[in-house]
Amino acid sequence: MGTLLGDLSMVTKLTSMWKERLSEWSVGSGSLRETAPQEYEEAASMAVFRIVGMTCSACAGSVERAIKRLPGIHEAVVDALNNRAQILFYPGVVNEEKIRETIEDIGFEASLIENERTNQACRIRINGMTCTSCSSTVERALESVNGVERAHVALAIEEAEIHYDPSLVSSEKLLEAIENAGFEAILISTRTGEDVSKISLKIDGEFTDESITIIERSLQAIHGVQKVEINPGNDKISVLYNPDVTGPRNFIRVIESTVFAGHIKATIFTEGGVGRDSQNQGEIKQYYKSFLWSLVFTAPVFLTAMVFMYIPGVKNMLMFKVVNMLNVGEIIRWVLATPVQFFIGWRFYIGSYKALRRGSANMDVLVALGTNAAYFYSLYTVLRAATSPDFMGVDFFETSAMLISFIILGKYLEVLARGKTSEAIAKLMNLAPETAMLLNLDNEGHVTGEEEIDGRLIQKNDIIKIIPGAKVASDGYVIWGQSHVNESMITGEARPVAKRKGDTVIGGTLNENGVLHVKVTRVGSESALAQIVGLVESAQLAKAPVQKLADQISKFFVPLVIFVSLSTWLAWFIAGKLHWYPESWIPSSMVSFELALQFGISVMVIACPCALGLATPTAVMVGTGVGASQGVLIKGGLALERAHKVTCIVFDKTGTLTMGRPVVVKTKILNSMVIGDFYEIVAATEVNSEHPLAKAIVEYAKIFKDEQENRAWPEARDFVSITGKGVKATVRGIKVMVGNKKLMCDHGVSIPDDAQELLAEAEEMAQTGILVSINGELAGFVAVSDPLKPIAREAISILKSMKIVSIMVTGDNWGTANSIAREVGIDSVFAEAKPKQKAEKVKELQAMGHVVAMVGDGINDSPALVAADVGMAIGAGTDIAIEAADIVLMKSNLEDVITAIDLSRKTFSRIRLNYVWALGYNLMGIPIAAGVLFPYTRFRLPPWIAGAAMAASSVSVVCCSLLLKNYKRPKKLDNLEIREIQVERV
Repeated sequence: MGTLLGDLSMVTKLTSMWKERLSEWSVGSGSLRETAPQEYEEAASMAVFRIVGMTCSACAGSVERAIKRLPGIHEAVVDALNNRAQILFYPGVVNEEKIRETIEDIGFEASLIENERTNQACRIRINGMTCTSCSSTVERALESVNGVERAHVALAIEEAEIHYDPSLVSSEKLLEAIENAGFEAILISTRTGEDVSKISLKIDGEFTDESITIIERSLQAIHGVQKVEINPGNDKISVLYNPDVTGPRNFIRVIESTVFAGHIKATIFTEGGVGRDSQNQGEIKQYYKSFLWSLVFTAPVFLTAMVFMYIPGVKNMLMFKVVNMLNVGEIIRWVLATPVQFFIGWRFYIGSYKALRRGSANMDVLVALGTNAAYFYSLYTVLRAATSPDFMGVDFFETSAMLISFIILGKYLEVLARGKTSEAIAKLMNLAPETAMLLNLDNEGHVTGEEEIDGRLIQKNDIIKIIPGAKVASDGYVIWGQSHVNESMITGEARPVAKRKGDTVIGGTLNENGVLHVKVTRVGSESALAQIVGLVESAQLAKAPVQKLADQISKFFVPLVIFVSLSTWLAWFIAGKLHWYPESWIPSSMVSFELALQFGISVMVIACPCALGLATPTAVMVGTGVGASQGVLIKGGLALERAHKVTCIVFDKTGTLTMGRPVVVKTKILNSMVIGDFYEIVAATEVNSEHPLAKAIVEYAKIFKDEQENRAWPEARDFVSITGKGVKATVRGIKVMVGNKKLMCDHGVSIPDDAQELLAEAEEMAQTGILVSINGELAGFVAVSDPLKPIAREAISILKSMKIVSIMVTGDNWGTANSIAREVGIDSVFAEAKPKQKAEKVKELQAMGHVVAMVGDGINDSPALVAADVGMAIGAGTDIAIEAADIVLMKSNLEDVITAIDLSRKTFSRIRLNYVWALGYNLMGIPIAAGVLFPYTRFRLPPWIAGAAMAASSVSVVCCSLLLKNYKRPKKLDNLEIREIQVERV
């Protein structure tokens, strides 16, 4: 996991990858002409499009495929994260307008970008949402703002993530749009584009407008600062800067030393004030307080209406007439129910007003209608009793008061349970230590002092000290010391990892023994921990396709419920007036109108769609959080939904099924040379090559080198690398060639039978045979092997037991590929495949009806990862592979493929169970509340019980999702014997 730091910087490095690819396209017209069809005589042009509507790598893949099908397209790269497409095309064959139309024909909005601008993203906390109708309203309001590219609103965590063009809209405008829709909005954070960070500083002390201006100019003068924003209203300064050049410690130093030294202090300002956990705690306390107050007033109302009326002495006192037919009990209930209705229940009036103002209806509308119907009818009975000598009405004050009390109790329990769904993120965020020990070094690298600083003030290239038992403060690499670091909190890997000079460390991990000096390479949003947190948060914001069902239902559900409620009341009222049912059905304390009213209110209250809206997001939140804790990063509900359907897995070989680190396993000298001299000449030649096989040979050659003399390898002259064959050079006047059989044949080197047998034997054993010639004669044979990963065979066997087909697709030769496939138990092999052919193989399997997952680790795997239904990137792979994937396996273990699929199956089964419960509850509850059973059993559901049942449904759905926190990976994995990798050298 030492390479994880580089592997997780997905977003920032994706654009640089684009630039490299684009530069490759344009390096010399000759190279482009060679690949261009003969009829394309003109030079290729490049266009950049903004694409709105992409939500995942599958969308990017469909756009890329559609573009590439056009004639005249040389290359296309589509980035779903930044909603961009870069296209190299021949203007004489196709133009920008045709490309734009093609993108729009497959369902996305496209516009040509004249000048590249840096996109921004922000996260906003939204208070006041109660159901999916609210979250959908906010989403529509944000997407209607000019400059917003996409917006995701998550009801379960009450947050929104918005990607927008800062040149067209600001975060303040986004907050205003949310507030205009009727909700409270608080900015949590903003995220800028490539190589740009933003930090806000709080300034305290004595300052004037003039001093603020001086501070602004001083900050702008710092090398690496791009923009400074001053907000005197809350004494906040926001700085956009390049983290490779400068950092927050420099800003604070400049502010405090610019003017009035000692009178101005600067600290890091946390946007949005409190964090999600603090916000959740505040919400819990608010609902708890409201429930206690409602209980104080509601309990006496319930007792006077339901209990004391059956106690003879107390009953007479409550039935005492005060004015005409108005008795003491009615007055008590009226007085106590009024504050519950209008003060404690005021939140429902506000929510209803905001919902109706924006032309929609939500849970607040249902609650307000139901409680108002009960309260105002009761008020009518009180006034009528006070003015009539013979009126015998019944009040429902206990109904309105108890409804509000139970709904607030339900919301309290729901918020309490919902807070536990995001514990995974809270635990990850708490991993970063609050302080760090900064070392001061002199010009010769000697430590001259140390100081404890705020962990948020660490900058790139700082040297920090990590003592035993302390957490690593930031990502970096060890420059001094050795220790063991427990990385389980980040990667899920239980065993501590040895660290020594040159090894990378991850911020938030625990140093177990030994002191380490670490040079910081990544800070802030670039760190591995921040990348993981951001990935999990984005996953929790992303909607699974199955959630669209709830969103569609919620649009029509509340109006339909109101219609059904009014129809229920009207049907029972008309039936009573026309005597369609016996009067004996009517309770002695009621009349037919009151019975009909109770049925109508019960329907209105019991049918709230809150549980439906929470069914998917709560399960996705818990599932992605559990996955992150086990080293499986799942990028949202879409990946979960697809992964549970996987029927076929395509594996890359190198770095996926194998370790990806070749080693020399056999050497055969074919002349009279001493093995040490042989390897000295071979290593001197291969040290100039970047090929993995060359590095393996050089590493092995060090065994025979005299460490005491510490000699360098001899100089290799006239070095030439022959692509796909090998290398040649002159070492100490000796002509050396190192490569494959084809290289030897091309240069007329005779290969004896025993060498032919060695090559065949190596291929049979999944090894790569390398021949060495000296002065035109074959001098030696070296076999290099890339060892299989531990339990690779067992993992494939378990996948077979899960009825999942395993296929290997590799760029390696057929002999090696077949040998590896036999060893791990894979029946189907596709070898010598180029990146495009890997993607085509995936599409071929999809055409056969398979739901395909691709597991890979390299840039050459990224087209297949995008083409697959589910892309799984090995955590030790390249940035582009991780970016293209839907699931990232942090530990690079094959058993995590099984964990990812099993977790997705368990999560999606929980989503199904939630939907069955939420929809089934409404389908059963509404008819019962409407009185379907009443003619046969005389059973009716009082409104206050209906309210309690409605609240219980939401809580039960959240609790059902929370059970996923107990997820354990398949027992078969726990029973596997983890073998050490053993390399036998001959």
